[in-house]
Amino acid sequence: MRVLRPFGRWSASNPSIEKASVKHAFIRAVTPAIPIVDVTPLFDAAPHARQAPDRALAAAARDIGFVCVCGLPPEAAPDPAARARLLAVFGLEEAGKRRLYRRKFAPENPNIYRGWFPLQPGNLTAKEGIDIGGDLVHGSAIAVRGDPLREPSPLPDERCLPGWRAAAAAYYRAMELVAQAVMCSLARGLGLRSDYFDDSFRCGLSTLRLIRYPPRDPAELATVQDPAVWAEVDGMRRYLVGAPHTDSGFVTLLAQDGVAGLQARSRSGQWVDVPPLEGTLVVNFGQVLEQWSAGRIRATEHRVLGSGRERFSIPFFYEARADARIAPLPLDRADLFTPFEYGDFLWQRMTSFIEFRGMERERGRYV
Repeated sequence: MRVLRPFGRWSASNPSIEKASVKHAFIRAVTPAIPIVDVTPLFDAAPHARQAPDRALAAAARDIGFVCVCGLPPEAAPDPAARARLLAVFGLEEAGKRRLYRRKFAPENPNIYRGWFPLQPGNLTAKEGIDIGGDLVHGSAIAVRGDPLREPSPLPDERCLPGWRAAAAAYYRAMELVAQAVMCSLARGLGLRSDYFDDSFRCGLSTLRLIRYPPRDPAELATVQDPAVWAEVDGMRRYLVGAPHTDSGFVTLLAQDGVAGLQARSRSGQWVDVPPLEGTLVVNFGQVLEQWSAGRIRATEHRVLGSGRERFSIPFFYEARADARIAPLPLDRADLFTPFEYGDFLWQRMTSFIEFRGMERERGRYV
């Protein structure tokens, strides 16, 4: 396991080293709980060289459920300029954004699952953003008429954001490459064939999400009824912009923008900072992978604290096909859990989130 050079005393309330970057070969863990793993050998090394990152990723998945990875292909570790190209979508005028809105927010639009979700004041979570599916790179191989999980993604007009689609597609492909490498590593760590999970993810439901968390003003915060919007951190009262939750699916790859705020809950119940370090991706795991692995891989609760500064993040959710059958692994009893199709689980889970609430019946014959 690679360890990070210490950058000083870091905490979410002391973001003085937000711009810290990973440029050194041997460095210490960012925090006592969040390791950094050099995954270079997963992409181009001989099989025996993969043993070290395999062991480190397996340990992090089992013990913590969160890990930072470095040693990524250049296109998978975007620098500030590359992130800015993707995040330029937030500079669209409101009319351009509205054409991307989900039907919940713009009844005239056809898209239900993909597309733009605007700010919804008065909730624990305060964010806006856009969800983009695999049709961005795989085209019609992803789409299935009548299933919102497999609908085409609404995309910004190329005339408004020249080159944006190409940049987003290149990043999506890079995330697929990294996520597949992580899943192959986890398979080896479980004692399975390296390609055991591959078929389930071919032409899957993976989502590229771009998120903006604006600062919350006192008037808006006063409309939040849930007292859990406030948290005490290092003796300071802080508000949330992202409610505590565990991810739904398998593997999440997160690019952060240098503004602190992400925290993961340790096994002891303590909230641990996950600092934004240049040149890394944060990796965490979802509920389905936890169940599929019989608890050997941990889905960890996490949240986002506000700091009075605008914050952006770019998560990629690596997801299986809608019709992928999730059944007990050959390592486990066949009756460990009842097999299910991933799309059925995902729709039930997604419609519990604020940006999808009220859409439960939209999937029709697929549920």
